[in-house]
Amino acid sequence: MSLAVTIDVAGLAPGQTRAVSAHGLELLLCNAEGRYYAIENRCPHGMVRLDAAVLSGCILECPVHGGRLDVRDGSPQRHPIRRPAHTYPVRESGGRIEITLGA
Repeated sequence: MSLAVTIDVAGLAPGQTRAVSAHGLELLLCNAEGRYYAIENRCPHGMVRLDAAVLSGCILECPVHGGRLDVRDGSPQRHPIRRPAHTYPVRESGGRIEITLGA
């Protein structure tokens, strides 16, 4: 049985992010070009929170060192980030999303 959390995404416009805490995990919910993604809320390089990161398209830029991540799969897009960030499956239904956190 996997853990999941359901979040109301009303008011989360394209290009915006929202920090979410669930089951001891810190996540960043992203509306990238009208699609929702959930990524761990910390930079794999500096381990700082990404709450203040800038989302442009599907690319999230760390506010501290300027490294970039693709929110679709967590892949590093610009130095100094070299390791991917963990992402979580998201399913949208009726203005809410369900984030699957794992077993």
